Amino acid sequence: MRTIEELVKELPPELQQEVLDFAQFLLEKRGRKTGKTLRQDWAGALRNYRDQYSSLELQRKALEWRGD
Repeated sequence: MRTIEELVKELPPELQQEVLDFAQFLLEKRGRKTGKTLRQDWAGALRNYRDQYSSLELQRKALEWRGD
């Protein structure tokens, strides 16, 4: 099995550049995933309404409040 370097060397220069661009894109894409953690600062925000509404009603109310 040939290495990636051997395969790229067989390509014309414009396709070699395309391979390089794609490899850089993959590295950037991989790096972006590890940057952020999931925010959950919204948890418990509707606690005050738990006695007034069922969970389905709360869901509908939340959509209404967000404007969806």
